[in-house]
Amino acid sequence: QVPLVESGGGLVQPGGSLTLSCTPSESTFVIYSSNIIGWFRQAPGKEREFVAGVTWRNYKKYYGDSLQGRFTISRDAAANTVYLQMNNLLPEDTAVYYCARKWDADTWYDGSKYDSWGQGTQVTVSS
Repeated sequence: QVPLVESGGGLVQPGGSLTLSCTPSESTFVIYSSNIIGWFRQAPGKEREFVAGVTWRNYKKYYGDSLQGRFTISRDAAANTVYLQMNNLLPEDTAVYYCARKWDADTWYDGSKYDSWGQGTQVTVSS
């Protein structure tokens, strides 16, 4: 069983919005104060891309360079859930979106350093 579960993906028209959620699949999965939870995406034929990340302890946020301020990451510590609010979606945002956990915030952009991944949720932006 995958340790994290993403939800909220779907089909949306250009300019629309979606909110993705990421939560542990089991109550035994602990998010520690030193951890960072990141969102990544991968479109067909393209490399995996860092989208956003949030540190659990001090709520510091990181964003990928290509997002142009359209996405917002947030977390609800009590609910053990991380959200990705996506606005003004573009066709090039179409991808499978994954969340993952890394033990610390160093090299937060490097997906190979994350050790726990979800199964992904498909986001399709099309008219």
